[in-house]
Amino acid sequence: MRAVVYSSTGGPEVLRLVDRPEPSPGPGEVLVRVAVSGVNPTDWKARRGSAPGQPPAFPEVVPNQDGAGTIEAVGLGVDSGRAGQRVWLWESAWQRADGTAQELVAVPSGQAVGLPDAASLDLGASLGIPALTAHRCLTVGEEGPRRLAPSGLSGKNVLVAAGPAPWATPPSSWPAGRERRS
Repeated sequence: MRAVVYSSTGGPEVLRLVDRPEPSPGPGEVLVRVAVSGVNPTDWKARRGSAPGQPPAFPEVVPNQDGAGTIEAVGLGVDSGRAGQRVWLWESAWQRADGTAQELVAVPSGQAVGLPDAASLDLGASLGIPALTAHRCLTVGEEGPRRLAPSGLSGKNVLVAAGPAPWATPPSSWPAGRERRS
């Protein structure tokens, strides 16, 4: 099985493509064939570390927290009906050496969330940490809902700060009425 790994901190030059044994799912885990691996700021910041050449938390690290793919096998205690399910993955490398920058990854079953057929695997790989962060921001406030549901934020103002900033794109591409204000 192919995997991208690093064994010391630094820039992208520390990444290596290697062959590794295929993992097996442990109790409560699923084995996912990764189709798309998502890269978050936490991923490259962990790889960069506090200084180049430092040892990471594990002797060899497979980066990337998020991803998407298909469950190939299940461990003891996981419903066998999950095999073949399309899923998105979150925090695959949290306090673990194995992230999603590999062909197969074993993760706790709860961190492999069903992905509807209408959703692309690219979309699935982009959910993870960004979606969980957004959900937390919308549900943690005193006046916010404890759970998100249709109309759960009716009457509330929500600031969405995502995507390219208006000054990063030429004014000719801005939607009408969205001129930059200083």
